[in-house]
Amino acid sequence: MKEHAFLSLGTNIGNRQKYLHDALLLLDRHQAIKVESLSSIYETEPVGYTNQAEFLNMVAEITTSLTPVNLLKETAEVEKRLGRKRTFRWGPRTIDIDILLYDRVELETDVLEIPHPRITERAFVLIPLAEIHPSLAIPGKQSSLAEYIRQNPDKEGVRLWKQNYGEGKFELFES
Repeated sequence: MKEHAFLSLGTNIGNRQKYLHDALLLLDRHQAIKVESLSSIYETEPVGYTNQAEFLNMVAEITTSLTPVNLLKETAEVEKRLGRKRTFRWGPRTIDIDILLYDRVELETDVLEIPHPRITERAFVLIPLAEIHPSLAIPGKQSSLAEYIRQNPDKEGVRLWKQNYGEGKFELFES
């Protein structure tokens, strides 16, 4: 059975656009994952550890037959294949892939929490998520995406970098 999930992708080292593209390609090539739609790409100020380069962030909607934990394993494998090194929390990275939502699942384990525990605090996640699915409800939360964005003090630090004009999933990466 295929479930809908939303992934956040971020990068701030090297050729940032290529890391986003390559991560999406690796995910889409997995037999149990299909990239369905993409937000535009946003350039964002770092959160947490701020003494680093700006990020490119986006959200991808996927369908998958993987369980949430197996999807997490696959996203970690993609990060590893693209050279992700976890030197310290919120530090620079070639690629970061977070599971934001997985269908209507609410899950809390030692390795995974769905919805993502900081989803409502991160404008760099909320803005692209609302772009591709403005009426999406976050399981266990009362407010709308628009309300979370309106209340977020960091929303000014999220700037459109490359707009997704097309319906095709990799339109962002074509010249």
